[in-house]
Amino acid sequence: MKHKSFKKFSIILALILLVAGIAACSPSEEPDSTGSAISDGPTKTTAENPENKITLENIKIGFIHHTDPSDQGYVLTLNQGAEKMASDLNLREDQVITKFNIAESSETEAAALELIEQGCDLIFATSFGHEQYLINVAKDHPDVEFCHATGYQAAESGLSNMHNFFSDFYQARYLSGIAAGLKTESNKLGYVAAQPFAECISGYSGFFLGAKSVNPDVVMEVKYTYSWNDPVTETQAAQALIESGCDVLGHHTASAAVATTAQQNGVYHVGYTTDMRDVGPDASLTSAIFDWSIPFKFAVEKMIAGEPIPTDWTGGLAEGACGLSPFNEDIIAPDTVEAINEARDRIINTDWDVFTGPLKNNEGEIVVPEGETFTEPKSSPSWEHILEGIKITE
Repeated sequence: MKHKSFKKFSIILALILLVAGIAACSPSEEPDSTGSAISDGPTKTTAENPENKITLENIKIGFIHHTDPSDQGYVLTLNQGAEKMASDLNLREDQVITKFNIAESSETEAAALELIEQGCDLIFATSFGHEQYLINVAKDHPDVEFCHATGYQAAESGLSNMHNFFSDFYQARYLSGIAAGLKTESNKLGYVAAQPFAECISGYSGFFLGAKSVNPDVVMEVKYTYSWNDPVTETQAAQALIESGCDVLGHHTASAAVATTAQQNGVYHVGYTTDMRDVGPDASLTSAIFDWSIPFKFAVEKMIAGEPIPTDWTGGLAEGACGLSPFNEDIIAPDTVEAINEARDRIINTDWDVFTGPLKNNEGEIVVPEGETFTEPKSSPSWEHILEGIKITE
């Protein structure tokens, strides 16, 4: 009996040691300082998907925005682009998670980490100041892809999972400027810009060149708000431009404040990112708009195909990434549609582009010689020349 008991005990002990050995050899997640497990990213491994492949049925996509769709501008259009992407790809509602009103601060990191915890494979952040915080998270989560709109640091970060994207939006600005140049009677345009950054300068330079292509006598005054979304300051800047003699206003600000100010003052307006005829029915001629679904779908489809997302991506009129909203047929100047269609065809089907020389800055210096064309080297705009005919005022 003693021999049998000892044999039974030996078998039990062996089984215990075997289980312990298996547990010790299994991969484990490293706990963070709070004791919670740190995961590189989501896993898709199931009995039906043993190779952990990301598919249209299991992918999760996160979005981080600095305001919300109530801005009636930039974030409204981004959200519409995400909805169109989801519809076109037949994604379920639970496959897209959106974080609104995330400040350009450590809040961005916290939002990105929450999205990872919720299983996101791909995260888009869409405000300029989000970028560095997104890079911080990307470093620790190599299995998650991060795409940032309007930024420029992805290539220099050295991270294969960090990407920048934007559009050649100056092309859409050029077309919208044609509508302004044909409509103005004072030959003085006004422009409300958020920041003295290349993104804004490139846009209003394109707008001005479009206007000047059909009206050589046009000049333009620009005021900065120093904020991406500040409807009160945008209204004040627009009002000041109107009082200085500007009869058509453009803008690069997130809200519709410039459109409503133009409507209230009986002048005209060219919008940004969304069709603003609803808030400026007697003022808004058209808007330069993004189709954000284009880069969103591009990134998702790359992941599904198992292909790398480019570190830097941009698309213009030819790719459908930007364009114009419907024209306000009741108030646009005669021949506006024809002039814009001709310019669009020239941009898409020839080697000519918006920043083709000769171009001078506002000090009379040649910045693009005749016969040459300035082409943006990356998706993030770098054009910072203030062109002849443009005046910056406080």
